[in-house]
Amino acid sequence: MGRVIRAQRKGAGSVFKSHTKRRKGAPKLRSLDYAERHGYIKALVHFRDPYKFKTRKELFIAPEGMYTGQFLYCGKRATLQIGNVLPVGSMPEGSIVCNLEEKTGDRGRLARASGNYATVIAHNHDTKKTRVKLPSGAKKVIPSNNRAMVGIVAGGGRIDKPILKAGRAYHKYKVKRNCWPNVRGVAMNPVEHPHGGGNHQHIGKASTVKRGTSAGRKVGLIAARRTGRIRGGKVESKKED
Repeated sequence: MGRVIRAQRKGAGSVFKSHTKRRKGAPKLRSLDYAERHGYIKALVHFRDPYKFKTRKELFIAPEGMYTGQFLYCGKRATLQIGNVLPVGSMPEGSIVCNLEEKTGDRGRLARASGNYATVIAHNHDTKKTRVKLPSGAKKVIPSNNRAMVGIVAGGGRIDKPILKAGRAYHKYKVKRNCWPNVRGVAMNPVEHPHGGGNHQHIGKASTVKRGTSAGRKVGLIAARRTGRIRGGKVESKKED
């Protein structure tokens, strides 16, 4: 009987819980309301509530070029300027957007990481659908009423700078969760990991495991459809809808 492996221990939480104390909150677009569907609403990310006498503070993803004191406009009639939020159907083809809604009114799901953006490719006015290109290169058809923020997410090029020393990696992951340093399975003993043991560090068995395998054995490439390098690029289909 081997030991409980690290992947199993992570499931229990305890020392592996994420460090959320200094997080600011989940950034989202405004809740979709009448004002935004039919006109536009103006704010400094402090919105005047359209129905009650109060101010609503929203936490937005900052696009590159946004500044303190800038007025943002959210809604169907907002202009195409960096930081403004408007339906993708109102944008011209080729527009660069971020924090894009996957389903109408879900307050932003796609292209949210630093430096990421999506591109509006084409509109189909008959079906009220818009085709967008996502950061992965995949193309997706979404409803034209889905909102998005104009611009690229700030903080691009974050991963271009090499970490260079262990201390920087330590502080990087200290903020996130306990997932560094990461010991390889082949460097362990057979009691601690299915890949452990043997003269020379080698896996010694297939690196793929089936989906329904037991928790202590589920390491490596889980339920892999294929393994090895991806040779050649993606084949783009010529058919556009």
